[in-house]
Amino acid sequence: MTTAPSNESPDCSGRREGELLRLLTCGSVDDGKSTLIGRLLLDSKSIFQDQLSAVERDSARYGTNGEDVDLALLLDGLEAEREQGITIDVAYRFFATRNRSFIVADTPGHEQYTRNMATGASAADIAIILVDARKGLLTQTKRHGFICSLLGIRHVMLAVNKMDLVGYSRETFDRIVEAYRAFAEPLEFRSVAAIPISGRFGVNVVVRSSLTPWYEGPTLVEHLEHIDISACSDSQPFRFPVQLVSRPHSDFRGYAGTVAGGSVVRGGDVVVARSGRKTTVSRIVTFDGEREQAAAGDSVTLVLGDEIDITRGDVLVDPQNRPAVADQFACKLIWMDDSPMLPGRSYLLKSGTQKIPARITTLKHQIDVNTLDQRAARTLGLNEIGTCNISTSAPLVFDPYADNRRTGSFILIDRFTNATAGAGMISFPLRRATNIHHHEHLIGKAQHAALKQQKPTILWFTGLPGSGKSTIANQLEKILHDLGYHTFLLDGDNVRHGLNRDLGFTDADRVENIRRVGELARLLLNAGLIVICCFISPFRAERDSLRELVGADEFVEIFMDTSLEECIRRDPKGLYAAALAGKIKNFTGLDSPYEPPERPDVHIMGTEEVADAVSRVAAWLLPRIKSS
Repeated sequence: MTTAPSNESPDCSGRREGELLRLLTCGSVDDGKSTLIGRLLLDSKSIFQDQLSAVERDSARYGTNGEDVDLALLLDGLEAEREQGITIDVAYRFFATRNRSFIVADTPGHEQYTRNMATGASAADIAIILVDARKGLLTQTKRHGFICSLLGIRHVMLAVNKMDLVGYSRETFDRIVEAYRAFAEPLEFRSVAAIPISGRFGVNVVVRSSLTPWYEGPTLVEHLEHIDISACSDSQPFRFPVQLVSRPHSDFRGYAGTVAGGSVVRGGDVVVARSGRKTTVSRIVTFDGEREQAAAGDSVTLVLGDEIDITRGDVLVDPQNRPAVADQFACKLIWMDDSPMLPGRSYLLKSGTQKIPARITTLKHQIDVNTLDQRAARTLGLNEIGTCNISTSAPLVFDPYADNRRTGSFILIDRFTNATAGAGMISFPLRRATNIHHHEHLIGKAQHAALKQQKPTILWFTGLPGSGKSTIANQLEKILHDLGYHTFLLDGDNVRHGLNRDLGFTDADRVENIRRVGELARLLLNAGLIVICCFISPFRAERDSLRELVGADEFVEIFMDTSLEECIRRDPKGLYAAALAGKIKNFTGLDSPYEPPERPDVHIMGTEEVADAVSRVAAWLLPRIKSS
């Protein structure tokens, strides 16, 4: 006898049997996810007659079921989805039975839309993983299962679909279930229920079918109606990310947001996590009036008993059970951008209401979604998953994702395109993040600068190879030296002989090269020097992050705007000739990109005479570096 297991155990979603259940359908392409949801909507009488009539008409044009109604069209609303017969975007639908209400997310099965699937999984309580009975487990099936595990989904329903196409074979069903259980064993799901279904014909979806007499377990809907996802979010420690400081008039100051964990009562003690300042909650205000208590998921405004400095991004927490506050942590990362992840590059990290510049300091390993094995990697591509260490420019308030999905998750944002580049789940803070402290010196940058009677500045020359960066920089340094200024010149080739000799010329290595040079230039800046840097530095994001690192008033970007044709003609080191002959790979300007500055501080055309260019830079610079 084949049945669905009933080994339910506590979860932290805060919902019990009979309450709203958020569910996710996922799996490989063409496994029947949209058709299954269409069947659920139809059989639960959640479709209006005009909607059904429209789907019947569209089935004649886009349908894949012959003369039958194609229920997948209820979900596939985009023209491209209907033309290709696939799901691209996440579609959310509400339906209800007599025993429970549901919000279901229909997610795409194609690999290139895995990021959309992860979005749908981030708020789900249970995942329905569909498998085509003819094909069995595929790579995307396993990837989706692994992502569900990463995103904290602890209950899975394995729906072996299209059983009608294998003659409702028990042997086929048992073989797929056995294979999936073996794969899912290390994923720490609390329950894995397996049900043989046919979404097209409604077999075992709402009503148990005589076509599978060997299956005596619940139907898909029966399982969803009675699964017990027990509440434990109230037992979590209190977490309240501040979204808005509310000041409607001078006599009111409140802090608005949504309780991310635990609960708080009027008169209870809270602490501002980052500063450690302790206060009490004097009022809990909502649109419907004041309350005595607020719990996880409640949107409220808290009025505090003391006037303390709190702003958007701060987190109010339980004084007896505080979160981690650290600037380095380990995490699992799902990469969602077409451009590869580059360790060392500066991204924006957004966690709740906190938004902080961050860098991936180490990619420890990539995870093979087929075997769950760990393998060495230098970068992550689209839809790849890895374990990373991340460093933030300021302390981040967080819990491990396993303890709190809201305060333990984050996204990385590309600072140039503003696209979501990755989604992460925090594992734990790194000990060195709290053990290392900044040491204050008696003599700092201001004292060094006063002694040298100059304003410390970084002059950053950027441009294609052969554009004239080193030539102009050398002449400029001589002028400054003759005038009595204290300078130091960092050149790309010289640095690669020592500090960066372990780096190659991949995009990831180029990012790390500039990151190291930027940190070195900042140390020299703190010594009161005028630091002249000559680096191709092909990526705009790295140059912009350097400006942010030291401050815009101490960073001067000088763009050597020489055409590629002129650089090839000059070719002082013979590198262009070698690259064009195929002897050098990843050469900037040829087979590796160069992103010119959008608004450089100084713009030098490659057609200018060296003496004229140097004089123009010096005339622009000298008034700005004189000691005030």
